[in-house]
Amino acid sequence: MAALALQCSLQAAKHQVGAAASITCLHASYSTDVKVIKNPSLASLKRGTGGRSSFNGIVATVFGSTGFLGRYVSNRLGKIGTQLILPYRGDHYDALRLKLVGDLGQVLFLPYDLRDEDSIRKAIQYSNVVVNLVGRDWETKNFSFEDVHVKGARTLARLSREAGVEKFIHVSALNASENPKPIILKTGSKFLKSKYYGELAVKEEFPDAVVIRPAIIYGQEDRFLRTYTKFWRHQLRAIPLWQKGEHTVKQPVFVSDVATAIVNAIRDPDTVGKTYQAVGPKRYLLGDLVDWFFAIMRKDSKWGYFRYDMRFDPTFLMKTWFTQNISPGWPIGGLHFEGLEFQHTTDNVLPGVPTLEDLGVNLTKMEDQVPWELKPWRAGAYYDEELGEFEKPPPPKEAVL
Repeated sequence: MAALALQCSLQAAKHQVGAAASITCLHASYSTDVKVIKNPSLASLKRGTGGRSSFNGIVATVFGSTGFLGRYVSNRLGKIGTQLILPYRGDHYDALRLKLVGDLGQVLFLPYDLRDEDSIRKAIQYSNVVVNLVGRDWETKNFSFEDVHVKGARTLARLSREAGVEKFIHVSALNASENPKPIILKTGSKFLKSKYYGELAVKEEFPDAVVIRPAIIYGQEDRFLRTYTKFWRHQLRAIPLWQKGEHTVKQPVFVSDVATAIVNAIRDPDTVGKTYQAVGPKRYLLGDLVDWFFAIMRKDSKWGYFRYDMRFDPTFLMKTWFTQNISPGWPIGGLHFEGLEFQHTTDNVLPGVPTLEDLGVNLTKMEDQVPWELKPWRAGAYYDEELGEFEKPPPPKEAVL
């Protein structure tokens, strides 16, 4: 500080100007180091030394906070002293558990409807960050993919821009495409197509939005690992996969890594307007992954496990159709054609597009996390085993395709 003042005084003396010019010089020198508060208010001022009992100056509205990824994002934001507004729909008991992610008074709840703009405005009127995690894996009579991923995303982005929100984070999907390659469905994945148009809609309404494109996400209460633990996904003790899973390459990502990336994107000013691919550190064949999952659960060939080509089993395809169209509400065992299409789509990582590592995330390896996730589904879970009695299954090989 003293050096800057001396430098400005010398410049003023050299050019024979007064104190006013010296003050102007000081102001210009410091202006690059001062963060401009766009919306001056108490909410813009940091308080405390860090942690849940502090306030970091971020007021974030997290749409989709009661979902799988939303719970992790809310907890990570609350952990660093963020004030959270968590809109919810349906039963308020789904959101109540999130009260504990922040300190007293830091977590606020608000009922909303994605088609009710007034309720959305109330949820974002005091926020400087909005995170859109709203999504659906299957369509219902009330909400189609178009309603949620395109119209809903456009509405949130537009209202956020109108409210003066500083940063908008939008979660899309890795393989989002205008014309997804058909695998099981003749028209391709409507889910991935709607995610593509959702990105376009968000960028039209909020050009500086940060887009996160995650691959298939695994973790607690996910819809990937736990799909294969459901009896309804099996055919007796066999697992049907499209082309036996030998032509599908997946790069799953751990849910905590995605949540960390979203928090880092909020705090990093250089992420404005960028798109990030959220993928894991390794690529695997789907068939090898499923074999490994069942080996971890101690359900190998001796137990009766094997996988086969889904294309040659009309009974499984009929069961999928029945589950999707006849069963009310949540598909039994998470079994529906859009889910099968998504699981059998090869993850396409585009060169030149930043990944989670560019957001400072240390990626979690599946070999380190999946055994713990699948432990509750081991065969003979109540058997009191001896140390070293069961051999640890080798991890799957990385795909070379």
